[in-house]
Amino acid sequence: MSSPSFEIRGAVGTPTSPRWDRVDSRALIALARTIYFNYLSATPSGLEPVGAVVDLQHGEGRVAFDLPVLLPEEEFVGIELIRGRSPRGRNRCKG
Repeated sequence: MSSPSFEIRGAVGTPTSPRWDRVDSRALIALARTIYFNYLSATPSGLEPVGAVVDLQHGEGRVAFDLPVLLPEEEFVGIELIRGRSPRGRNRCKG
């Protein structure tokens, strides 16, 4: 991987999870799911995204196929948060 041609002061690498202290998590994940499922509806055989970039202030976003560089008002929601947990991972009592 080559080094960037310039640096953005204050930028901290690639996003790994949203800044939970700054967002409404329920609204953020709901909007990310809407963006993801709209993508799936429009392109059922498309590439698999790594997550969604969400702007809660404007209620919009896009799917991301590589880890994105975010604008200050954007959050990255990884695909594992968008899809939710697998039922196989939960303990269920079948009595």
